[in-house]
Amino acid sequence: SSHFDDVYYSEENGQEETEFVFLKGINAPDCWLDKDNFVIAETGFGTGLNFMATCKAWLESGAKGTLTFISVEKYPLSNDALAEAHKTFPELAPYSKELCNAWPPPAPGLHPRNFANGKIKLFLLFGDAADAFSELNATVDAWYFDGFAPAKNPEMWTDELFNQIAQRSRPGTSFATFTAAGFVRRAL
Repeated sequence: SSHFDDVYYSEENGQEETEFVFLKGINAPDCWLDKDNFVIAETGFGTGLNFMATCKAWLESGAKGTLTFISVEKYPLSNDALAEAHKTFPELAPYSKELCNAWPPPAPGLHPRNFANGKIKLFLLFGDAADAFSELNATVDAWYFDGFAPAKNPEMWTDELFNQIAQRSRPGTSFATFTAAGFVRRAL
């Protein structure tokens, strides 16, 4: 990201990083197998890597219910930049194609999309995270905190945003993040 002078994913193996940090971080697929609807919310959609890897894991797990994936992005990539970023992950090509075909214009607001014949629902919120989540009416089962490093993107790691997240989390909600910053651990 030129805006944050930070990388969207590990140059060595971004998909492996996503699987380790986020999917294993929320104990997937076990966390969703007995749910009719499992809700994941994310701070920072970026290239959509977390979404695509989660879709793949969801579908391969044989989950019977619906996955709802809510993600906020203040600086959405262009469709061309999205497709280019996905070339690194040939095993996610079917998910990339579907996501790129459904990618909305960069207009602020809510952009709902359906995948896998309605088994996966994506709610993209283009705009400021705290503002977007303040208007969100959802109860979240798991959170992916992926809004670049706190030093690079401090807006994504504020008390205001953590309060919005707490209000939308049920008891037992899980959290996964790449950061080990002490203030983030304390806020969570």
